[in-house]
Amino acid sequence: MTAEGSLQAGAATGAATVPQPVAAPLTGAAIFCILEVRPGAESLAPVRALCGDLAALLRGVGFRAADTGLSCVMGLSSGLWDRLAAGGPRPAGLHPFRELLAGGRHAPATAGDLLFHIRSARMDLCFELATQIITRLGGAVAPVDEVHGFRYFDERDLIGFVDGTENPTGQDAIDATVIGPEDPPFAGGSYVIVQKYLHDLGRWNALPVEEQERIVGRTKLTNIELEDDVKPSYAHNALTSLTDEDGHDIDIVRDNMPFGRPSDGEFGTYFIGYARSPEPIEQMLENMFIGLPPGNYDRLLDVSRAVTGVLFFVPSAGVLESLAVPPPEGAAQAADGDGAGQPAAPGGSGGSLGIGSLRGETDHE
Repeated sequence: MTAEGSLQAGAATGAATVPQPVAAPLTGAAIFCILEVRPGAESLAPVRALCGDLAALLRGVGFRAADTGLSCVMGLSSGLWDRLAAGGPRPAGLHPFRELLAGGRHAPATAGDLLFHIRSARMDLCFELATQIITRLGGAVAPVDEVHGFRYFDERDLIGFVDGTENPTGQDAIDATVIGPEDPPFAGGSYVIVQKYLHDLGRWNALPVEEQERIVGRTKLTNIELEDDVKPSYAHNALTSLTDEDGHDIDIVRDNMPFGRPSDGEFGTYFIGYARSPEPIEQMLENMFIGLPPGNYDRLLDVSRAVTGVLFFVPSAGVLESLAVPPPEGAAQAADGDGAGQPAAPGGSGGSLGIGSLRGETDHE
């Protein structure tokens, strides 16, 4: 069966719509690993094999400690999807990360073909699974970024505030993250955006706690949201709260984790947001970096800077396994040629990825 036929057949079965564990409970440890797949059709073979074997590999590692909540989400970039699917169906919302630049605030678009978001109550299980994955892929991939996240006290980030308070749970989390009838061939899939933020903790800690609370929109000790008549319009939680035309909240699932190397002065937060469409997360980022209205930006960005940014599609378990089947030889060669299979950039775009860049926007303060 061809890759296209496999995708179409898989979409018609209930098994194909079983999601990867995007809405898994928060854990005490995580590894975020981003890789590039090297050029050439030969580099795709180990990736395809892993698409088919990831579930078994996860079971093999996790069986020894079944109570640790070990899970793994595998995401694919826009460019890698085109190489693997080779002209087959394409997720409706899949595109490269959209760079943002305004008033010196920059959300860069950076490299990455594969994302592995590995979670567990124990870092050793995360480490073992990551090692097994990298061993399977071998020389077909090159490392881009690897971050080891940890739980910090009572779900706080390194700036001292509780993170993830407004995450939906249960069925609400599934509804927020899992594609449904709006894109039938990819029902059960999700989108995920990741960004690595580095904090200037010296500058942050020099601010009075009351000012920190106005920037975040919550009290630092008790994690209570500030009243609307006190909370500034530039507060982080004000700019990242979205509602639809009927006034209902638009949710995403965040599984942010602190990370750092104190001896190097590195202190950061790894942002990872899952949604059934990339649009809500992209709107939140526009509100933060450009401002709502323009110039009314997230003041956290005065002390925190994004150094990575990538958007991935997370196929359902069935669609992921179907990618193990190679396409016809002619289609595979076309998709893996120089630039073939890659979405063309709109003419005249100044963005680093050529899609949706807001480079050149200025503040109106």
